[in-house]
Amino acid sequence: MAPPSPITCRPSAARHPLLLRVPTARAATLGLGLGLPRTEAVVALRAHVRRIEAEPWASALVAVSRNRREEAVRCAAAGEVTGSTGVGRSAGMEVALAAAAVVAMGTGNRVLYKLALVPLRQYPFFLAQFATFGYVVVYFSILYLRYQAGIVTDEMLSLPQKPFLVVGLLEAFAAASGMAAGAVLSGASIPILSQTYLVWQLLLSAIFLKRRYRINEITGCFLVAVGVIITVASGSGTGASLKSTGILWPLLMIISFFLQAADTVLKEIIFIDAAKKLKGGSVDLFVVNSYGSAYQALFMCLLLPFLSKLWGVPFHLLPTYIKDGAACFLNMGSLSSGCEGAPLLPLLFVLVNMGFNISLLHLLKISSAVVSSLASTFSVPLSIYAFTLPLPYIGVASSLPPGFVAGAAVLTAGLLVYSLPQGQHSGNSFRNRND
Repeated sequence: MAPPSPITCRPSAARHPLLLRVPTARAATLGLGLGLPRTEAVVALRAHVRRIEAEPWASALVAVSRNRREEAVRCAAAGEVTGSTGVGRSAGMEVALAAAAVVAMGTGNRVLYKLALVPLRQYPFFLAQFATFGYVVVYFSILYLRYQAGIVTDEMLSLPQKPFLVVGLLEAFAAASGMAAGAVLSGASIPILSQTYLVWQLLLSAIFLKRRYRINEITGCFLVAVGVIITVASGSGTGASLKSTGILWPLLMIISFFLQAADTVLKEIIFIDAAKKLKGGSVDLFVVNSYGSAYQALFMCLLLPFLSKLWGVPFHLLPTYIKDGAACFLNMGSLSSGCEGAPLLPLLFVLVNMGFNISLLHLLKISSAVVSSLASTFSVPLSIYAFTLPLPYIGVASSLPPGFVAGAAVLTAGLLVYSLPQGQHSGNSFRNRND
């Protein structure tokens, strides 16, 4: 049975409402039995019958309204969508648009990171720290403006801080382990190892969110990972590169992606728990971004001696390194030679990276960690193709790997398989199944 349409109660616009027709003779008999005149008996009978018929309908309307309120709260707490078929279509369109934004921002993020390192090729650690601590300032500034506008409420700001602290800890350790492994591994091997991110998200979502995935969803994720591996690995000698580095550094990179997957699943849990605490409301994105970035910056400060050593900068020389990196970033002073493209390219990277993080968190909020991961993964072949274009400051454009088309086709097939519709299905395709 189709769900009932929304009910709007308003006075009737009909001048002569439809009345129950009762045979006059029978009405007269009933009226005489009650000792009422004939006309008054007809009026009394009509009112009596309408009252008897209206009471069940009123009870039904109240029950429907109560059920809808309870369903809305339950769906909001579970991160699902409630409503009619039209609402479901609009929600699906919102997810599709958010995923497209993630793909576009993810592609731009990868390309601009390479471009930003052209002027800052001697100061990559400065760029990483500038982005980390700059986000704290920007996110809290936006959070303050949204609080003044009434978008962010006191209830959102008073949410428990422990989950945000764990988010910052996971992000800091993921960055530290990723930097350590990335300094040793080849550039082509990192996107291949990053496909373990999908596997971790599936496992962690199944464990902590009690999600059950359909066979086409698991198959689709597998095909997406295979497609990226084919795209990146063909003709790059990645297998030999992984063998030459041993098992430690690839394992450390896999641990880094495990921490990142745990971070995204924890953020999804934060959204679900916040919906329960806010009684069906939704926590603002910048509350999660601001608190998470603040705690990440705190732990990054504690890890600074370790991280600077990973980048080949002795800790006692770190102030000088930061000073020289700032001079190159601003393209000023005696060190400006070789810093052409700054500060435009680094600033563009920071802005696009911030937009990527915000769009990724928005997609996570309205869908799930796995959907956001799939959208982000789709940007890998697009960024590889982008580097074949005549980009400024890059020099000679790179050529496409031999297996690019095949890998992109497998990846696209995986996305299509993953999104196959289900016959008897409602709500979010990742809804909890606890019954």
